[in-house]
Amino acid sequence: MDTTGAARFELGSDGPSLLVVGVDGSDTSLRALHYAFGLARRQRSVLVAVFASMPITGWDAAFAGVWYTGEELAEELRAAVMALSEEHHVAAEFLRARRDPVLTLVEVASARRADAIILGASKALSHKLFGSKAARTIRRSRCPVIVVP
Repeated sequence: MDTTGAARFELGSDGPSLLVVGVDGSDTSLRALHYAFGLARRQRSVLVAVFASMPITGWDAAFAGVWYTGEELAEELRAAVMALSEEHHVAAEFLRARRDPVLTLVEVASARRADAIILGASKALSHKLFGSKAARTIRRSRCPVIVVP
């Protein structure tokens, strides 16, 4: 406690300075993206949006090239992030990774010293058996994880 009444210098700032948000095109991830932009705008934070998907191998790979590679979705999400960045006047970047989404989010947050990871809640029934990405992220992350319904 400062008894002299003099102002003390404090390194850092109040509130988050960097937020990582996972996006995959689902309704809940888009709600998480909008929530993250609102929070980043109010707190004057930088936002890093991450789209990560596992590479397709084996027989599925033969059909994936014909039907869907994920690059179209990545470009749509990149455009949405950049448009929201301009609209909300928030510094933002978009990262695309072809690997496990949970590990990617946790590693990006750790490497960038993020103050929080923001994710949308899963609606998939299989996640009740195998665990959702949000639950797996919570278990692995060293920073707070916010799950948006």
